[in-house]
Parts: sequence; C-alpha cells; structure tokens
Amino acid sequence: QVQVVESGGGLVQAGGSLRLSCVASGSTFTINGMGWYRQAPGKQREFVATISSIGRTNHADSVKGRFTISRDNAKNIVYLEMNNLKPEDTAVYYCNAYGRNYESWGQGTQVTVSS
Repeated sequence: QVQVVESGGGLVQAGGSLRLSCVASGSTFTINGMGWYRQAPGKQREFVATISSIGRTNHADSVKGRFTISRDNAKNIVYLEMNNLKPEDTAVYYCNAYGRNYESWGQGTQVTVSS
C-alpha cells in the first residue's frame, strides 16, 4: 500500500504564491503517477495536475501558466508550485497517488486566497 501526506497550505493574498508538498510512503515502487486535486466549498472535487512516473505532466486549463507540478523521485515527493493565486483557487487540495490497482488519497491541505 501507498500512503500520501500533504503539506504547505495556508492563507495568502491574491497574486501571491504557495508551494504544496506531498510525500509518498510505503510501496512507492508501485506508483504509476501522482497528482493534485482540489475541492472548494459546495463544489465537487476537481482535477488540478498530474505527473507520471516518467515525468509527463498535465495541468487543468484553469491553472495552466500559474501552477506547476513536479516531482523528486529520489525522495518520493511531488510538489505543486502555485503562483499568481486567485480567490477562486481557494479550496482543500488533495494529493493522489495511483498504481495499477489502487488509488491513495491524502487528508488534504487548505489553501485560502484573500482578495
């Protein structure tokens, strides 16, 4: 099994930056990819970005040019660099790791962007 734990959320003003981290542990050799999702109050969880085991990335249109996902394979950490944050980016951000037959989710980290 794989476990993931997020960190790095907080309160920031519009236009500011934050970097989220997600550390994976357990059977990390089974991970095919990792990603970030977010859920705002009253809304469904939505895709933000993913990165595959070979470094291929995909970002939601709403964050392209502002957010960047990256990973440190040696440390089993995935980052989400968030720049030019907007109030609509306010949400709980969840880390996800997936393998052939599983998905693992973290508990989430709150990001609040004030206007």
